Amino acid sequence: MKGEGRQRGQQPMVPRAEFESYYGRPVIKPPSWSATDIAGYFFLGGLAGAGSVLAAAAQLTGHDRTATALKVSSLAAVSCSAAALVHDLGRPARFAHMLRVFKPTSPMSMGSWLLSAYGPLAGAAALTAVTGRLPKAGSAVTGGAAVLGPAVATYTAVLAADTAVPAWHGAHRELPYLFAASATAAAAGMALVTGPSAESAPARCAAVLAATAETAATRAAEQRLGMVAETYREGRAGTLLRAARVLTCAGAVGAALLGRHRPVAAASGLALLAGSACTRFGVFAAGVASAEDPKYTVVPQREEAGAGSGS
Repeated sequence: MKGEGRQRGQQPMVPRAEFESYYGRPVIKPPSWSATDIAGYFFLGGLAGAGSVLAAAAQLTGHDRTATALKVSSLAAVSCSAAALVHDLGRPARFAHMLRVFKPTSPMSMGSWLLSAYGPLAGAAALTAVTGRLPKAGSAVTGGAAVLGPAVATYTAVLAADTAVPAWHGAHRELPYLFAASATAAAAGMALVTGPSAESAPARCAAVLAATAETAATRAAEQRLGMVAETYREGRAGTLLRAARVLTCAGAVGAALLGRHRPVAAASGLALLAGSACTRFGVFAAGVASAEDPKYTVVPQREEAGAGSGS
């Protein structure tokens, strides 16, 4: 009888918890950001930052028309990106309030300061290129924008990964590389659309490298995410990311094989730009989907806890 009592005492007193949440509500609060504003902000910021890097490279190699086109497009992109951010915040004053604090551990704080430094440099680079005045100053601000460009293109990945959203936080190592590759594809596409065909060789090479890197980064992210990777393959996010792969690969192949022909170069560039936009909107949609379904929060935590106790 005593043995039976001990055996009964070792049995769990309550049934094993399931991943469903209270009244079926999400365990974490889904992002309240507007998809149009913030996913657009991700895309446009990447286009601007990577465009400044390619513009500096074009200027150094004597591809002046392409350099000028990329400088102007980067200015337009960062301006629209900032407008999308301010629109999501609701009031322009809220962006200014974020500059009252300089906090290196906060991606939002550092991103605000980064945009504030990059924007004037991109504007000055575009102005000097279009007017042809102050060439030495133009080279200096072009270099400054290029230095900040990679951070502008990727800091939004750090911002997203710093949240509790499973599809973003779980891929915190791969997401910056994915955003960098996507931004490079967009900038290469812009160069193909706006630059002359005679100067398209560097953009065509960048397109191929970006498409390859984006595919590798996406696969690595999905492998790390495990079951959460379902949100990258299903629903709206899956549709967008499949379209992104098709568009980006088609744009890269077209640019590599027939990019010397102006109509093909322009079509390939547009495909690369559309593919990059689909990538950003797809990643955003995957994050929302992972936050709305409780299992993507609870099951990975349970598996991690089980692995920890087993070791």
